[in-house]
Order: sequence, then C-alpha cells, then structure tokens
Amino acid sequence: MDNKTQNQNQNQNDSQYSEKIQKTLQAIRDGKFFLLYDSEKREGETDFVIAATAVQPQDVKRMRKDGGGLICVAVSPKASEIMKLPFMADVVTAAATNDKISPKLEIGTFVEKEGDIQYDKKSSFSLWVNHRENRTGIPDDDRAFTIRRLGEMTKTALEGKPVDFASEFRTPGHTATLRASKGLLDERRGQTELSVALALMAGTTPAMVVCEMLDDTNGKALSKEDAKVYGEKNDMIFVEGWEVVEAFEIWKKEGIEA
Repeated sequence: MDNKTQNQNQNQNDSQYSEKIQKTLQAIRDGKFFLLYDSEKREGETDFVIAATAVQPQDVKRMRKDGGGLICVAVSPKASEIMKLPFMADVVTAAATNDKISPKLEIGTFVEKEGDIQYDKKSSFSLWVNHRENRTGIPDDDRAFTIRRLGEMTKTALEGKPVDFASEFRTPGHTATLRASKGLLDERRGQTELSVALALMAGTTPAMVVCEMLDDTNGKALSKEDAKVYGEKNDMIFVEGWEVVEAFEIWKKEGIEA
C-alpha cells in the first residue's frame, strides 16, 4: 500500500471520531505535540504528549522548560511483554527476597501497597534507562536519542522481528519507561494508557512520550485552564481523557488487537 492510499484509509477511519480526536491522531502521525488532560478523578494533570519515534533534542528542552515534570516513555502492553519490561514494583518485590543485597530491603517499606496511590491501584513505572551510547544520559540530545530508540525498538518488536533490549539500554538511567496495563483503558485510565490508546487509534507505533505540565508560580500541576491557554498560544490540541475513552470504545468495535 502506498502512502497516499494509506493516508486516505486513515482519514476514512478517523471520520468516525470527533473533530478534536481526528486532529489529535493527525498530530501523532505528524510527530507534533498535543496536550492531554486525564481527569479530576485521577491526577488532574495535563501532559505534553508526542510520539517517541519523533522526539528531537528541542522537544526534550521544551518539555523540561515548559513542562517541568518527568519525561517518560509509555509503551503498549504487547511491546512491553516482548521487550520484557517489568513493572518496577515487581522488580523491588523480587529484590526484597535477594539475600545478597545489603542492607536487606524491607518489602513493607519500599513497595507501593493498596491505598498508597489515592487515585489508582498500581503505578505504571517500569525501568529507568539510558541508551548504551549515551555518556551521561541527561542532556537533551542524550535523552532524545534514548527516547527515539525506545520508540524504534517498540516498532521492531511489534513487527515480529527479534529485539534485544539489554544490548541497547542500561539501567539505572535518566529516562523512565512506563508499561501500559494489559486491558488499556478498560483497566486503567492514566496518561500511560490514554497516550498508548491514541497511538493505536492513529495507526502509529504505540510508544508515546508524556511529561506533566507544572505551574512556575506555585509549583503545583498547571491548571486545566492555563494548559488550554498554552495550547492555544502554541497551536497544540488540548484533549481530555473522557474524549479519548469515547473514541477508544469506537475503535475497539473494529476488533483490532492492542
């Protein structure tokens, strides 16, 4: 299928969604930022979101200066399984039984337990990584390269080609990976699952960068209203979690595997 035919098919598929979701899906395909607000029932935060495969150093700079939150890469559940990305909580739990670690980890002290997260049952954090070609892993160009390679490896893994995560990435590092829940929005509706669901609907690689927007004045999460104003000034779509959930329900009826 040539690019013209593929784009025509995508546009036909997009027509079943709201205009805002259509614009969001196109922003993903174009490698552009959009703003994603989860809900008042969850974090009540707006994130910068962009496709991992598109990220350049200037994008990392924008997120750390205009966002200020953690810069993370959300990966689809299927790709996470193939690349063997664990949940960090499970890693710490396993480490707590290792007698070779000194001082011995106390499981009740370190691992999240029910009730720790007010709005969720479990966090999506996986490994923090640097690409092995990075020097320190923290400069904009280092992080951009790590992020792009995470996106490209996700694509390779989902194409059924062999991947060796450890050959390219090392942990600990400076880029957080997030593992989307297996049931996606049926199971959890965090920024991780919302962004991955949008990538799937866009027909692109489901590895998405997310970064919370903070308020420079009070250090708290940027208000929804201020995030909308930022989006308008910078030509970025502002989309809310409930809008993504509605569109995802339509997408699921197509019977596409997540």
